[in-house]
Amino acid sequence: MSENQNLLAEQRRALILDEVRRRGGVRVNELTRKLGVSDMTVRRDLDALARLGVLEKVHGGAVPVAEASTHEPGFEAKSGLELTAKEDIARTAATLVAPGTAIALSGGTTTYALAHHLLDVPDLTVVTNSVRVADVFHSAQRSSGQRQGAATVVLTGGVRTPSDSLVGPVADQAIAALHFDVLFLGVHGISAEAGLSTPNLAEAETNRRLVQSARRVVVVADHTKWGTVGLSSFATLGQVDTLVTDAGLPARARVEISEQLRRLLVAGAPEDGADPAETPGTALADDENSADF
Repeated sequence: MSENQNLLAEQRRALILDEVRRRGGVRVNELTRKLGVSDMTVRRDLDALARLGVLEKVHGGAVPVAEASTHEPGFEAKSGLELTAKEDIARTAATLVAPGTAIALSGGTTTYALAHHLLDVPDLTVVTNSVRVADVFHSAQRSSGQRQGAATVVLTGGVRTPSDSLVGPVADQAIAALHFDVLFLGVHGISAEAGLSTPNLAEAETNRRLVQSARRVVVVADHTKWGTVGLSSFATLGQVDTLVTDAGLPARARVEISEQLRRLLVAGAPEDGADPAETPGTALADDENSADF
């Protein structure tokens, strides 16, 4: 990669983080050559990523965060990463929601982005354990009044995590008594071996209850989540109906996912008039099982 001075800071930092995670560490001089930017720019990017807690600066470069499987960044830290990818994923995932359905949104910055795209879908019932997601709908209602067809929001209650999710026995009991058509689930990590995982044990149990209460499960996760394994697994890939991700997911990962998953949707920048890419062979085989949300 050369002469990438025109890359946005967000894009540069996403590329740097990918390199660190893929290779287990990078040097500043390698990044300056790869990105085509100055030594000072790279160091500023590393400082910003280190403040977010997603990598650790070392002499001459950076390495992944130690004990990453137990590290849980806060909502604000995560919201600064992969903004374009999350917006693409949210826009695509929103097309899977039909008016008048009961859906659930887990905590996370991608589901938070999705909530904004659902404000104009009429007559939704939204179950969520995310304070941030609930605030999106409540704020929209306050600003426009109680308009006809506005979503009914059920906030589960529970103990608040660093990512502003509500978890624990109160949340688990509330979710277990409910049934919803589709669950949109954000994840800390996803892999072929560990499935869906999180560094928070209580959040893992709450997510497990969400999966059990849903007729269909849609995971919304950008490409950086692939290969990340948190402390606790809460679902297998076989329990997921659809994964909505972004175009940054490598081809090899798409093949590996397609072998275990029913449907893979790749959001991004399709050609004019085209639908978001659906990886060949991953659509559901029959009409009865198709994701007609």
